Amino acid sequence: MARLSTHVLDTASGRPAAGVRVSLRFGGQVVAQTTTNADGRALLMENESLPTGVYEMVFAVGGYFQTGFEPPFLDDVVVRFGLADAAANCHVPLLVSPYGYSTYRGS
Repeated sequence: MARLSTHVLDTASGRPAAGVRVSLRFGGQVVAQTTTNADGRALLMENESLPTGVYEMVFAVGGYFQTGFEPPFLDDVVVRFGLADAAANCHVPLLVSPYGYSTYRGS
């Protein structure tokens, strides 16, 4: 079973980022939307195989970091990545703080 998932970690607090809205786009269309759970994790797709091609995960971190006093430095973080193996699991973690982020291909 092929899966496409994410894990969002708030590096400023050292904790999982719970409640972050995540959208998945493929072919210019939103194909999945979810919110990270208490552990900062979210499953976006699960199927026998996933379409190969270019995907975008959009993380709405602006709402997560919003303090109410000023606009957040980061709003939507867009991670564009390619999926070449339709049967493989793809895990895209996001390490995020109010002023920066990084990502990598997880397992």
